[in-house]
This record gives sequence, structure tokens and C-alpha cells, in this order.
Amino acid sequence: MAPDDFWSSLVSRMPRRLSYEALYEGFRWELPRSYNIGVDVCDRHARDPGRLALIHDRGDGTDEKWTFRELKLASDRFANALRGLGVGRGDRVAILLSQTPRLPVAHVAAYKLGAVPVPLFALFGEDALRYRLSDSGARVIVTDEEHFEVAAALREELEDLEHVVLTGGGRAGALSFDDLLRDASPVFRPVETGPDDPAIIIYTSGTTGPPKGALHGHRILLGHLPGVSLPHDLAPRRGDLFWTPADWAWIGGLFDVLFPALHWGLPVLSCRMRRFDPEGAFDLMERWGVRNVFLPPTALKMMRAVRSPRSRWRLELETLACGGEPLGEESLAWAREELGLPINEFYGQTECNLVLSNCSAIMPIKPGSMGRPVPGHRVSVIDAEGRELPPGEVGEVAVLRPDPVMMLGYWNNERATEAKFAGDWLRTGDLATRDGEGYFRFVGRDDDVITSSGYRIGPAEIEETLVKHPRVLMAAAVGRPDPMRGEVVKAFVVLKDGEGDEALAGELKELVRRRLGAHEYPREVEFVPELPLTATGKIRRNVLRAREKEGRP
Repeated sequence: MAPDDFWSSLVSRMPRRLSYEALYEGFRWELPRSYNIGVDVCDRHARDPGRLALIHDRGDGTDEKWTFRELKLASDRFANALRGLGVGRGDRVAILLSQTPRLPVAHVAAYKLGAVPVPLFALFGEDALRYRLSDSGARVIVTDEEHFEVAAALREELEDLEHVVLTGGGRAGALSFDDLLRDASPVFRPVETGPDDPAIIIYTSGTTGPPKGALHGHRILLGHLPGVSLPHDLAPRRGDLFWTPADWAWIGGLFDVLFPALHWGLPVLSCRMRRFDPEGAFDLMERWGVRNVFLPPTALKMMRAVRSPRSRWRLELETLACGGEPLGEESLAWAREELGLPINEFYGQTECNLVLSNCSAIMPIKPGSMGRPVPGHRVSVIDAEGRELPPGEVGEVAVLRPDPVMMLGYWNNERATEAKFAGDWLRTGDLATRDGEGYFRFVGRDDDVITSSGYRIGPAEIEETLVKHPRVLMAAAVGRPDPMRGEVVKAFVVLKDGEGDEALAGELKELVRRRLGAHEYPREVEFVPELPLTATGKIRRNVLRAREKEGRP
């Protein structure tokens, strides 16, 4: 039996007219005693010599395609090469690559070896890389020519970092990825691992303090399957082709797209975009016939600025998933009108991902909602003492353990792990409300809430209202210190075109006042060319708050 039979067989047994309630109540986890991500996403599909795994669009009119058999051969060779460098079970292997077939080769090899990959974002600066490499104690870094200099310098500085493996060429002081593959044996027997054995360390964005390494077990992939299936309207289906512009260093790129698709034996499209190009994204999806796409909110908002996509591109999109920041009614309406598709929003975080989702195939989509709990996950809204709150009350989103998509803990940080829990509830730090049907609506991060004249105001609803204005592309709302009210709402606004003025600021204030109320409208509107974002595209409201507290322009 394939490791996902507990999900796919349940769906197949359901009546023709599926209901969310029946799917949620009928689901039970059935994790195997022995399980390895690398074997799962690669080896079990390699018997078919022509089964396509990866399509890499180089962006210059050329491409390369990899079958599962080729992925197996390369990952077996690289696992042997890593073993020859002294890497063993539990050792950390840093992977600093963009969307390229060499990245899954390195990941799969490390999993089969029992090692622990540490994915690193290609746009990280030297300090960010130093912190993560030092904290994880990585012994090897696999990277490309673009990052060779910084990787080589850090190897000299960091005691644990022994080897730099370089793709795309050879340099003095580095080992060649291609040479290692060529010289290594193609015969490799994967290490036996269980669902709870350490598999990967993914660092958080570090928006509210130093980044923490979320250590996950091999079960993380199986835990993601229902949460990936739902926003893609009960994937997989024959002919599906997945793509995301999200970097494969993040949990969204790796476990919302890459590894679930490979687990299902489906191909994944990759293409490195140094800067996200919305028209280029439409070109790419048309060229390859992409059917399933995960778009981070920032990418989706940029694509909204492209005129008449439905008439300019012949798209084959079947499903459109989005998660990370609330979208609001405007984005949903745009997708229906311009793409002919609903957007299935979902919710999760690095520590416990894809636990809430919409699924237009089996339940109505409520604008502004993150969806309902994914089958297999117990999600609720709790108060400061860890007690569940009734529908309608604002509290913290929490997930009950045990849960296979939940981290094993923070790497080398037991105190932070303990602080993450209230009893058996994992606290997300995100505030939300839950309605009587179980739909969750995001209010804001617990430290993003604005307290003004005794009111607790979440920024999400204000931001959703501001982007309803036809000239607004993006918006962020924060609290500005005020001697009378404690805080007042200030909005930072990015326009689609042109410059803002007092008249437009007045329109925006009135828009919020009229739709949300006088206590929530922004007393000040500042027009800015861009907003500070995390590497995953989330608004860094803490940067804007700090600027206001310090009185900096």
C-alpha cells in the first residue's frame, strides 16, 4: 500500500456528493512504522522509466526534464557522495539553491542517508546565512556559483562547516556537485527511518525575534497530504502539473507543492524568477499548461494589476491555492472574473502547516476566511489560559497535539518549544475568530493588534478594506503611539500607479470609516513605494511599528 492510501482510499469511498463534514469525521491517520521522505517521493515511482518528475524552465528558451528514475539515480549517487564526506544519520546538510532540479536531488539524497536538510533562501545575506549555518551546525553546504564566495568565507569561519559543494562548475576550495555524482556509486540502500525521526530543519522568518529552527520528522510530508489536497479541490488527478513561484527554501514551496506532487507521482515545474514578474508568470503557466498553482498573496496581488489575463493567455488552470496573508473579497472576485477560478485560501505556519483550508469542491468559500480545519487536524481558538473560546470571540489559533504535521520542537531551543504550547495546544501567535460553521477569519498576529481607546483592532480587516479602492495595490495597518488613545490606526499604502495626495488619503479614511466604523479608520495615511516583507511575502508590520515608535520618517 502507498503511504497515502489512508487519504485517497477515504475520498474514493465517499458518496459521489462529498461533504466536508463526512470527510472530516471519517478521516483517521494511519502512519506506517517505517517511512522515509526520500524513498516515498522518488524510489517508489522509479520503476516506470518514462514517468516525468521535474520540468525545469531555464528562462532562456531552454529546459531540462527529469524522470523519477533519473532522480533516483542522481540522489543515490549523491547520498553515497555525502557518506564519503563523512555525513551520517542526523548530520545537517545545508541547501542554498533556487528552484532547480539539483535541489530535490540534494534533499532526497539527504533523506535517504538519514541526514537532515537545512534549506536556505537564495536571497539571504551573509549575516542571515551565518546565523542559520552556525545554529544548525551544518557540516556541508550545497550551493551555486552565485553564493560561492560567501559560502567559502563562512566555511573558514564556522567550525562545524567542513565542505562546500558547488553546482554548475568547479572552484578552488569547493567540491563539484557534478564530479561527485559522476564518481559515486549508483547503488545505495536507504537508511531505515520512522515517521518521528528527524528529517528537516526549516527556519522561521524571524519577524518577532531571532529565527528559530523548526525540526520536523519524516511524518511532515504525510501530514501535509490532506492539507494540500483540499485547496486543490481534492487532488491528485491524472494530468495535474504543479507550480509555485514560492522559493523552495520555504515550507510553502517544499511541502505545499514540491514534495506532495512528487509523492503523488506528478510532475512539478520549476523556474527561478530573480524578481517576480506577473506577466512572466502568466507566460510560464501558458507555456507548460500548468493546472495547479500555489500563489503567495504578494504574487497574487501583483498579478491582479495585469489587465485582461483571460483574453491574453490560454491558461489550463484547474486550481488556485493561496495562503500566508488574508486576501479579501476583491482578490476572490478578480480570480473568478479574470481567471474563471475560485481561490482556495489555506492557513498554516512553519511549525505546523496547512491545518485550515477552503475547498470549493465540497464547501462554500466565505470571503476573508482561512477555511475550516483540514481532516486530521484539531484546530480551535483559545484564550490566554489555553481554554477554547466559543464562536465569535477573538482568540489565538491553536492546534492540538499529537499531529503529524506539527514540528518535533525548535532546534536547540527547548525553552522556546515549551513556550509554544499551552498544555497540548500549539499556539500559533495568530488571532482569529471562528463562526458557527467552523470557518476561521484572521484578525492579526497577537503583537499586530492595535489597542485604541480601549478597542482591540486587527489590521487584516482594515487592509482588506483599503485594497478595495481601485487605486490601491497593497496596504498595511499598524498602531501609532498616541497620548490620548494609547494608539491610533496608521495605514501605509502602495498604489498601483501615480502618487497619493491628501484627497486620496481622505477617500481611503472615509472608505474604512464607512465600511468598518469610526473606531477603526486610519487617522493617518502614508503613501509608500513598497512595504517591508518577509522572504515569504508576509508584511513585516513589526518594522512599521518600530519606525512609528521611534518617530522615524
